[in-house]
Amino acid sequence: MMPDPLPPSLDPHGPAHLLARDGVRACLAALRVEGEETRLVGGCVRDALLGQIVSDIDLTTTLRPEAVMDRARAAGIKAVPTGVAHGTVTLVVDGVPHEVTTLREDVETDGRHAVVRFGRDFARDAERRDFTINALSLDGQGGLHDTTGGVADLAAGRVRFIGDAATRIREDALRLLRFFRFHARYGRGAPDAEGLAAAIAARDGLDRLSRERVRAEFLKLLLAPRVVAAVTILSETGLLPRIVGGVGELGRLARCAAAEPRLDSTVRLAALAVRTVEDADRLQANLRLSRAEHAQLSGYAAALAVLHDRPVIDAGAMPALVALHGTERLCEVLTALDGEPRPQVTPEARAVLDRMEAAGTRPVLPVTGADLVARGVPPGQAVGAGLRAAQEHWLASGCPDDAAARERLILRALEAAGRWHKKGAGFPTPSANRTL
Repeated sequence: MMPDPLPPSLDPHGPAHLLARDGVRACLAALRVEGEETRLVGGCVRDALLGQIVSDIDLTTTLRPEAVMDRARAAGIKAVPTGVAHGTVTLVVDGVPHEVTTLREDVETDGRHAVVRFGRDFARDAERRDFTINALSLDGQGGLHDTTGGVADLAAGRVRFIGDAATRIREDALRLLRFFRFHARYGRGAPDAEGLAAAIAARDGLDRLSRERVRAEFLKLLLAPRVVAAVTILSETGLLPRIVGGVGELGRLARCAAAEPRLDSTVRLAALAVRTVEDADRLQANLRLSRAEHAQLSGYAAALAVLHDRPVIDAGAMPALVALHGTERLCEVLTALDGEPRPQVTPEARAVLDRMEAAGTRPVLPVTGADLVARGVPPGQAVGAGLRAAQEHWLASGCPDDAAARERLILRALEAAGRWHKKGAGFPTPSANRTL
């Protein structure tokens, strides 16, 4: 048990606030059995000591999973057998999940999976965790238990493997990425030298991991406060290409991380690793991205291609760019490109974009296929040809939407449809004396 007082950089009241939560009190009370013990463990204890809001609640206990479920149900707490074979039961109190895991000891590990058995030794359970700052536990009486030096490391901003770093990574290669993520989240200064050396030496282990696990860990890393420093090290050590399949745009990531107010890991991934649509396709394959994430990266690539080819963007060009790409995607790309030679965005163009973003508006072509069919164009490819011509003219004109502009666009569309349909056989075309 850690002696008082805690280092001054840690919150002495954090553990008490954690124990005072209704769900925590209910779970600890339900699992209170003579001769058994249950403690809060891991990230919730770590974050409570840092004075941060605790979201995920984890507990560890000497009780077997079946006993945990029986005790919880007897206390009127919903018990969900989320991983009974591995010793994990989720107790739900007022809609909040509390994950309870029976103490475990490793029997065998192969870098991807571990064979474990249930135990009763909290110290041995702590030793099988990855980092010292994640091995802290808090008992129901407020006693803080630290058998690996996690409190000192947490106070110093030091992310350190428990025991031999190379051995811990061999047990689970994903710890290589977790080392960088936790350093980006909780570390200060340079990463732990032993841990960094072990991570670099174990780089081949990344290739044996499921891409889903790599994806989940890397996207979390991209949201960390010191993501740029961590990804820079990944790049310098040759680890980044094994993750994203190419080199990274560190400057663009830095600008995005500094300016992007929303916690969106896909935006940061785009800034770091997307230059073309092919990059988006490669990332989808390498990281098993969802369709929505792939669509977001592809949209970023399309907007990037258009913007990067323009030396200057003025106010007149902005409505068409918004119509094609939307304000959200344009803002993301312009943030990533800020400070680069191309494009130069005039203050007037930026003001137009800001107004459209604030209003949530996106110009829409004021002509539809139904308008053309109503003027006699047969449904089918002729309609498509007409709409493409109308859109091209509309975009070049700054996306007007008044009645006169709409009529000019319809005439332009009819003319194009007529050319496609061999000079309009079967439907009317614009009169030769009408101007567009």
